[in-house]
Amino acid sequence: MDSAIANRQRIEQLPCIAHKPENLETLFDANSFRERLYQEIKSAKKRIYLVALYLQDDEAGRGVLTALYEAKQHNPELDIKVLVDWHRAQRGLIGAAQSDGNAALYREYAEKYTHKIDVLGVPVRNREVFGVLHLKGFVIDDKVIYSGASLNDVYLAQHDRYRYDRYHVIQNEKLADSMAQFITDTLVSSEAVNCLAQADRPDTKSLRTAIRDLRSELQQATYHFETDEIASDEVGLTPLIGLGKRKNKLNQDICTLIASAQSELTICTPYFNFPRSVSREVKRALKRGVKVTIVVGDKTANDFYIPPSEPFKTIAGLPYLYEVNLRNFAKHNEAAIAHRQLAIYLWKHDNNSFHLKGIWVDRKYMLVTGNNLNPRAWKLDLENAILIHDKHQLLAEQKQKELDCILEHTQLIGSYKQIEKVDSYPVQVKKLITRIRRVKADHILNQIL
Repeated sequence: MDSAIANRQRIEQLPCIAHKPENLETLFDANSFRERLYQEIKSAKKRIYLVALYLQDDEAGRGVLTALYEAKQHNPELDIKVLVDWHRAQRGLIGAAQSDGNAALYREYAEKYTHKIDVLGVPVRNREVFGVLHLKGFVIDDKVIYSGASLNDVYLAQHDRYRYDRYHVIQNEKLADSMAQFITDTLVSSEAVNCLAQADRPDTKSLRTAIRDLRSELQQATYHFETDEIASDEVGLTPLIGLGKRKNKLNQDICTLIASAQSELTICTPYFNFPRSVSREVKRALKRGVKVTIVVGDKTANDFYIPPSEPFKTIAGLPYLYEVNLRNFAKHNEAAIAHRQLAIYLWKHDNNSFHLKGIWVDRKYMLVTGNNLNPRAWKLDLENAILIHDKHQLLAEQKQKELDCILEHTQLIGSYKQIEKVDSYPVQVKKLITRIRRVKADHILNQIL
């Protein structure tokens, strides 16, 4: 417990922005997120910066782009920037025919309207497989709308399906300015970042030096703001950012946060594949008697899941690989499950998918993040988070309501035997997993999944 106290002190020493709890609002479903996003875009006065992995060429993506362009035509002085991953924007969906991807949509809209919008592609590495823009947070005037969601039909619950995430609206000028400053000073100003709406875009090869320079800068990046003293009627906000496996401040702070848990620790992740350092801290938390709760998507709620009734693709093996990891973890910790010190919940709701991540510690700390808490996030992608310090539990009711919503469509695992084993998987999945194990590729795969 002494180590937990020391790590708690490290967390308490992090720089904070003071925040009134009434100005932090949790939205509880994708429909509310979509409606609120449109409302904030429509009422924006000075700036709209949307950062997401992608803005898709579908009904929801077009809806958001239309709302942005209409806001710009109505108020040409409105500073609007959309930042998406450079590589992801210029290809079709996995398994689809080769195409110009979502960039074709951005070009179409740019040609249609008088007042243009910057839709910018951010290349974190020369190739998508080695790292993407996984930064989160929409800055609209003095608000930050923070979610792990990208912008397409399923994330915005446009039709009958949704991809469940977390959604927070934080009205705080200092936080919004800090995140906006990083977007403009580090990303927009980089020679590696280019407009995706132009027909003549530079090819990635010609940007290699600029991408290397940007990545080097991102590895040193931090959010800048003046530290506040936090009053007893306030909570603290610490925006965090990180890239790469060495000296990654976000990774370090996440591990310190988990290591600071003294009584309760809750972790949500869509893909059960913890980095070694996170696994180690969870194991230590169990050893020192912390009640650990892990909420993870069922394999059928994974965005890569393909039902056995449909044609098999190799990518469909991913949800099963994550489930193999989960079963091994549960088996290893069967005693903690039996003693109700470890609770594992599997989320499943009809044919919807689960994309939710976050950490809650001792009812005093809550991390909102797009970080999947997996090796890919740890080593390859540009990630961020907002750590909310709630020493006096001013947000207790709101936090509990969000956790209750998250657990609504879950099943508590009473034993590792409840989780399917490889023998019961579809034949093609079994063959794939056997092949991966035979060539000992599972470790390599785990590093990039």
